Amino acid sequence: MEIQPVVDASFEYPFTITQEEVQRFADLTGDNNPIHLDAEYAATTNFKRPIIHGMLGATVFTKVLGTQFPGFGSIYVKQTLEFLRPMFVDTEYKAVFKIQSINAEKHIAEISTEIVDVATKKVTTKGVATMINKEKF
Repeated sequence: MEIQPVVDASFEYPFTITQEEVQRFADLTGDNNPIHLDAEYAATTNFKRPIIHGMLGATVFTKVLGTQFPGFGSIYVKQTLEFLRPMFVDTEYKAVFKIQSINAEKHIAEISTEIVDVATKKVTTKGVATMINKEKF
């Protein structure tokens, strides 16, 4: 079922991130901060355990926006991000998207983006994506 790209249309995507994915992200980006990779070090911090790179968590936005909602043909123009709470490996999250506005003349939409911890229902990451899609908007 394809979701109509209209104002207030929404979409949810469940996901988890593994420690192996955190390590691959660290290898790819060079961000080897021990807060992400070293459980012994992380135990000495306020978080008490390793946290996921904020940008790794936010990669779910590009995955969904480019392939599912609004989908293929979508091009990122802008993404704002606020990292409100830490994310942890092997935790159930859902990415939540909602179309805030559409400029049909320019084929642009602004879409709110959030990551929610399924167990606590707290938002960990939020922002707004600006997307172009000539076929959908």
